[in-house]
Amino acid sequence: MNAPSLSRLSHSAGVVAATGFFALLLTLGSPPVAAQESSAEAIQGWIGQLGAEQFADRESASRSLAAAGPAALGPLAEAARGGDLEVASRAIDVIRGYLDPPAAAGEGAGEGEGAGEGEGAGEGEGPGKETGEQPAADAPVEPSLENSSRAVALALEAERLLETLAEGPPGPVPQIAATALEFHQLGMHEAAQDRLQALGAKISDNYLSMASGKRGLEAVIDTRWKGSPEDLRLLPRLRNLRHVGIHGLKIDAQTLALLGRLRSLENIQLYGTGVSDEAVAALAARFPNAEIDVRKGGKLGVGGQRIVGPCQITQVVAGSAADRAGLQIGDVVLSMDGVAVKNFEGLTEYVGRHGPGESIEVEIERAVAGKVPQRFTATVTLDGWD
Repeated sequence: MNAPSLSRLSHSAGVVAATGFFALLLTLGSPPVAAQESSAEAIQGWIGQLGAEQFADRESASRSLAAAGPAALGPLAEAARGGDLEVASRAIDVIRGYLDPPAAAGEGAGEGEGAGEGEGAGEGEGPGKETGEQPAADAPVEPSLENSSRAVALALEAERLLETLAEGPPGPVPQIAATALEFHQLGMHEAAQDRLQALGAKISDNYLSMASGKRGLEAVIDTRWKGSPEDLRLLPRLRNLRHVGIHGLKIDAQTLALLGRLRSLENIQLYGTGVSDEAVAALAARFPNAEIDVRKGGKLGVGGQRIVGPCQITQVVAGSAADRAGLQIGDVVLSMDGVAVKNFEGLTEYVGRHGPGESIEVEIERAVAGKVPQRFTATVTLDGWD
């Protein structure tokens, strides 16, 4: 019998590690909403025990932190960045437990952002419904609506912390955080898609990747977007998302970094987003096999064969910059601002260096039936992506 390959051994080890990881998640469960915050000293003590030699001590610390309330989240995030992988894994596990707030007694988490999108956050029963259980006479009674709101706010804070950890430099801790988020976000696809579309995103399920031949979702966000950068954090909840286009919408490096969690991405278009070269390079490091098309935002409004030369125009968008300048289907672009254009890919690359409102001198060769082809120059003032 042949010895197993190193890749098979690595895969098996990964499966075992993942199994143990999710088993620990189930063990921790969802934390109760604490009636009283744990002290900072107690929290730091439990944080220190996450790396204890005795397994029972580590388990006890995890359970205590899971019930400690909002004050524990910041210290847990710091522990996850501390360099000890055992401590980091347990800290992320505990934060993950806060993602699924339990419904308050006799009440679901209700509707709205954050609520209604995770496990245990469904419609539930409304206020005033009997639960069949009566609290002890001396037990403190907290208003259920306030309790539910605190739980939802706590879940949102925990999710943002995990997103921040997942968007860090490539390594085991961001990978563990991303896996925790992915586990949490299973089943949230439909709600996220509805929300993104309501805010103006164009989402379709018929995208075909030319690189891999796989089909999946594509999402295009342009100037019709009515949401905020925070709403773009719904994108990682879409399943099998292979193409993302952001056209004419200014975004920052932090917003761009969240795309790094979209593992199925094969094509990314960033047109007129204003992102820095450093942010794009960081994104490219996460997707070495993906095509990332970055442009300043100028739009000519033509189509053609990407690689095959010469650069012949096969489509002119009505009302576009090219249409206004008199370009026609069948025209061959010879140069732009005196720079030779070999194929359509060269054209898109040159246009991509320019923004909306900038002008380009385009040298055209146009076939005329029975005559020598005409050559002329047209000045094109670029549109912006919308």
